[in-house]
Amino acid sequence: MRARVGQKVAVSVVFVAAMFMSIMDATIVNVALPTIGRDFSVSPTAVDGISIAFLVSLAVFIPASGWLGDRFGGKRVMLTAIVVFTVASALCGIASTLDQLVAFRVLQGIGGGMLAPVGMTMLFRAFPPRERIRASAILTVPTTLAPALGPVVGGLLVDSLSWRWVFYVNVPIGIAAFLFGLLCLDRSAEGHPGRFDLAGFLLSGAGLGLLMYGLSEGPNLGWSTVPVLASIASGLLLLAAMVVVELRTRAPMVDLRLMSDRLFRACNGVVVLTSVSFLGTLYVISLYFQNGRGLSAFDAGLSTFPEAIGVMAGAQLASRVLYPRLGPRRHIALGLLGAGICIGLLALMTAHTSLWWARLLMFCLGFAMGQVFVPTQTAAFASVSPAATGRASTMFSAVRQLGGAVGVAVLTTTIVLAGPTHLVAGQPVANLTAYRAAFLVAAALCLAGIAFALSIRDVDAAGTIPARRRPRPDRPETALATPTDEALRSPAR
Repeated sequence: MRARVGQKVAVSVVFVAAMFMSIMDATIVNVALPTIGRDFSVSPTAVDGISIAFLVSLAVFIPASGWLGDRFGGKRVMLTAIVVFTVASALCGIASTLDQLVAFRVLQGIGGGMLAPVGMTMLFRAFPPRERIRASAILTVPTTLAPALGPVVGGLLVDSLSWRWVFYVNVPIGIAAFLFGLLCLDRSAEGHPGRFDLAGFLLSGAGLGLLMYGLSEGPNLGWSTVPVLASIASGLLLLAAMVVVELRTRAPMVDLRLMSDRLFRACNGVVVLTSVSFLGTLYVISLYFQNGRGLSAFDAGLSTFPEAIGVMAGAQLASRVLYPRLGPRRHIALGLLGAGICIGLLALMTAHTSLWWARLLMFCLGFAMGQVFVPTQTAAFASVSPAATGRASTMFSAVRQLGGAVGVAVLTTTIVLAGPTHLVAGQPVANLTAYRAAFLVAAALCLAGIAFALSIRDVDAAGTIPARRRPRPDRPETALATPTDEALRSPAR
């Protein structure tokens, strides 16, 4: 079978399947939390640990994934991560107590934390620089389709079968991805990443884990409560210590020196603000549909789903047409501008606004984000050496994961401060002004990313810009310079 399946196809299939399974798990489980709480006879706040345990575990093990992939080979680590995640999903489905379920979610996070960085490294090593725009278009499938599909599938499974099926659904996907990867992936060469940086792992893992916990619990417990303040402060102190230690380490677990690369630094700036605004908006729009407009979780998921269709359509236009013509600088800036406008328009919705208008805005938001995701992921690794790709993927994944947590925390806090409900004729009614305020904050953060986009120079990413199709020999006078040629002649861009 290996002879019939090229490595580009094999890596793409395994990566998309694994990431789809991992990313959808976060949103699909949220739908089932109320039912799980009733089944285990615990309060609604107690079940938050199911989601928080997964996010914290994910954050702890992301930093180690780059070293593991370089040391033991991408194929071996990827397949191990898939097995861990799949087995943990099955264990979550058969959990008989809440404590067991939380423990198995931690195990899920261990597997999930290794999937994204290792898979991204394999993908970018399989595709040469000028073909990475195709790889970036592939990356948009799991990262955008899965979050939107999760509430739809979750609502259907919980209503029709049982909450346990939101975990069981991962099992056939995981088995299929593992078998396909076992048969079709070539064994990756093992590198020499140096000794395991234990200090870097402990500081980065504990720091990210505590910070993620604080950000996740802040909107629920209150930002002034002792557990939240202590976890955030401890997390920031540990991350500050990690910076000092890693800059003095010859082979660091978290290679902060990569941030000295102007292009990689700018793309990470775009990623963190995009994750904050976009993932935060996906969370808020679900609350708006359910709490503000009275839709069920299933119907809210269906109304959010046009976003995923928009991203996939936008990714095709981005990879095939716009990136080769515009280059990353203008492409990303225009995408952020369009996304910011769409999120801002969401803030104008009232209690009587047609849901079809909201769905159209979600499609347009997804389409605009396709013009951000694809060029950013393509350009980010343009000046990163093959040997450093694993460490760069680790940092890229950590930044995106942290941005998503910050986005949910910031926008949820905005809603809480504005007041999610108010009294009308003595009855509590959803306060749509709170959701409008959250959308405006998200729009402002999205537009702020344009500053990072404009700091990108196309010449730095010239190797990733495909040559435009040359004119036919009978019309030589119409030949056009490629963006790469222009960039090399105009370094000021």
